[in-house]
Parts: sequence; C-alpha cells; structure tokens
Amino acid sequence: MTQISTHILDLSLGQPAPNVPLRVERQYAGHWRLLASARTDRDGRCSRLLPEEEGLSAGVYRLSFDTAAYFAARDLESLYPVVEITFQVRDGEQHFHLPLLLSPYGFSTYRGS
Repeated sequence: MTQISTHILDLSLGQPAPNVPLRVERQYAGHWRLLASARTDRDGRCSRLLPEEEGLSAGVYRLSFDTAAYFAARDLESLYPVVEITFQVRDGEQHFHLPLLLSPYGFSTYRGS
C-alpha cells in the first residue's frame, strides 16, 4: 500500500487527540501543492491521507497540524499554533506512518510502522 497516515496522542491528557485539522502537501519545484485536508478521528488517527488518484512517489512532503484549533477547543493556550513535519520519500518506499506526540508546550514525532 502506498499511503501516508498519522496518529496524534495528547501527552498532557494521556489519550488520542480527536478532531485535529491537518493538511498533506507535496513540494514541486520549490512550491507546495495541497494534496488533501482531513481531521483526526476520535482515536486521533488519519489512516489514508492521500487521495486515491495520488500515489506515494519520491519527493518531499509536509504534514501540517492545526494545533491552535485543537487547543482552543479545549480552552488551553499553547506555544505552537501549527506543527509541521516535512519528510523525504525515496524511490521504492511504500508507506509512511508519522505519529505526533503533542502537548501545549512541546511535541515529538517519529516514523512509525
């Protein structure tokens, strides 16, 4: 399967982060093109971010998470209004699962499986 997926855990609550708006973009000749917009489900997941007609191919991609909207909905202040994960896909790579560990004043990410 050629796909990009994500999962957000709110470390301050110890649970998934539902309803977080996010975007996936691909860089072409130095410019970003929006591929899809989504929101995490109630388990904090988006399992299929790329549209059916858009295969995962070599290039530079970016996931942008609207963390300001997420924390504002919980009446919390936060340091980072947007978290962006920019990553490189190389020829032959099939699936990218990029979890986000989030709190109001910090975040971490890694390549999952």
